[in-house]
Amino acid sequence: METIVESVCADDGTTRQILRTLQERIGPQKFNAWFRHGTSLSITDGQVKVAVPNTFVAHWIETHYQQEIAAAVRQETGWECPIVVAIEPSLTGELRKRQLDSQAQIVSRAKEGLSRPQTPLSPAALRYSLKDFVVGTSNRLAYSAALAACGGQKAPFNPLFIHGACGVGKTHLLQGVCNAVSAMRRSGRPFLWRYVTGEQFTNDFIQALRHKKFEEFRARYRKLDLLAIDDVHFLAAKKATQDEFLHTFNAIDSAGKQIVMASDAPPRMVGELSEQLVSRFAAGMVVKIDPPDQATRMEILRRKARAMKLDIGEEALEYIAMHLRGSVRELEGALVKLSALATMEGGGVSVAMTREALAEHLARTDSALTVGDIEAVAAAFFGITPADIHSSRRTRTVSVARMTAMFLARRHTQMSYPEIGQHMGKNHSSAVLAVQRMEHLLAKGGKLTWMTPLGRRSMPSDELVKMLAEQLA
Repeated sequence: METIVESVCADDGTTRQILRTLQERIGPQKFNAWFRHGTSLSITDGQVKVAVPNTFVAHWIETHYQQEIAAAVRQETGWECPIVVAIEPSLTGELRKRQLDSQAQIVSRAKEGLSRPQTPLSPAALRYSLKDFVVGTSNRLAYSAALAACGGQKAPFNPLFIHGACGVGKTHLLQGVCNAVSAMRRSGRPFLWRYVTGEQFTNDFIQALRHKKFEEFRARYRKLDLLAIDDVHFLAAKKATQDEFLHTFNAIDSAGKQIVMASDAPPRMVGELSEQLVSRFAAGMVVKIDPPDQATRMEILRRKARAMKLDIGEEALEYIAMHLRGSVRELEGALVKLSALATMEGGGVSVAMTREALAEHLARTDSALTVGDIEAVAAAFFGITPADIHSSRRTRTVSVARMTAMFLARRHTQMSYPEIGQHMGKNHSSAVLAVQRMEHLLAKGGKLTWMTPLGRRSMPSDELVKMLAEQLA
């Protein structure tokens, strides 16, 4: 008999307790984000099925939480059950509700933050440190620049602008700089620093507007010794926020203090970014992080395996490093999957297990360039997010960005039409139609047109494809 538990409101005691244990293991924030809404869990015939609304959630749970789910089941039942993650389209409505709830929570936290005294000094260390960063040929220049930016004195460049595909270490460097300066002092006072994302800066600015808290907002940002802003491409197409950030940038820079930023694309490739900001960003040091080379991938895998206490040999690690040539997150995801398999089978990780576990993934992504890289570049250029490309939104801008990403994925990866469509939350025919439309535009020298907050924008299709392809190279 099957027992089904939907979120934490299920009646069945065993499955409800499994979810409670899972929440304790991964923390309430991650549990709420991935399991509370839009996901269901069922146990039948010795198998645990996690139903999710789309491929993105499926991949994330599979690569990040499969081991924790198995451990929670084992703790509460004593069973060694395989974990199966399956897509259930009927759950999409719950996912949208969760996303809206998350947005409301962000606004609520921003309101709460503005209602109490603020200090620019972050109260706790961030996750990443520079000493844990694995340096290789693909990131050596960015690492050296990060060291210079956290030396206590103003670096010979300002700002430091780090860009690259998702999962190559940009956030690691920014947080590492902040952690490195956290114990410094300047003129008898603490060294004031702040790490935020472009989204957090935008939310803070919007709440300051709504509640007329400009002085608090400006004091929080303009008196910093170091401002680290991640995902700065989020400011694209937000004119008022860009204007305020420009004033913040000028205030910090003119005071001889440091700014470090990270983005999926270089300044001139971030869509709808004001010329004043582009000019100031480009005047500092702009450095790209490429995907890690073979030697760097091996060292990353060794360190991650030690941290996970995973029993895996050099030969298996070499197999992973040889075949997964994309992001650091991809390497981590492979180790998480192998760890879950090893836990279920009660042994170490063999080469055969590694080859079998990665076979399906390698068949889909037999390329150093991934569809995730392509989505990030396209989204940054059009001033949207990769989540917009995955969404059901059909605005002109999102539709053009999605079509462009599908065309580039077909041209630059080994993925089939069904795989591209599935990855982007669409069907096979949508991917085929997108590629055909772009090919037709290219053949006749047509233009692509989309909307921005400042009005309509057009560009020859061949010029846009060439520009984005160069960014992916």
